[in-house]
Amino acid sequence: MYRIPILQMDRALLVTIQVDMEDQTALQLQDDLAEKIAETGANGVLIDISALEIVDSFVGRMLAAISGIGKVLDASTVVVGMQPAVAITLVELGLSLEGVKTALNVRRGLKMLAQAAAGEDVEQ
Repeated sequence: MYRIPILQMDRALLVTIQVDMEDQTALQLQDDLAEKIAETGANGVLIDISALEIVDSFVGRMLAAISGIGKVLDASTVVVGMQPAVAITLVELGLSLEGVKTALNVRRGLKMLAQAAAGEDVEQ
């Protein structure tokens, strides 16, 4: 089974999803990320999905679940690089990803995480 790498950048974790997510891979990512947040004390998670061209409802729910897991473990989560087709598909599936912060690119996502870590209101 393929495992998605999780990189540490200071107090944030970076996850770059470069393969179409299969259910098992998504579930493994949830487990790995929760462990890595607890292990490192990370206060932010950046999930780059710019390489994803298609998603299904499971992947959409997984992104929302990862954000929820991060919140429970005191880490803000920002999803970056969403392709327009992915956004359209998520909306068509009825998945608004409520509570999931998004940014157009990694630079903006890192800025949002820095603002969240400083206790500032994060603008989307």
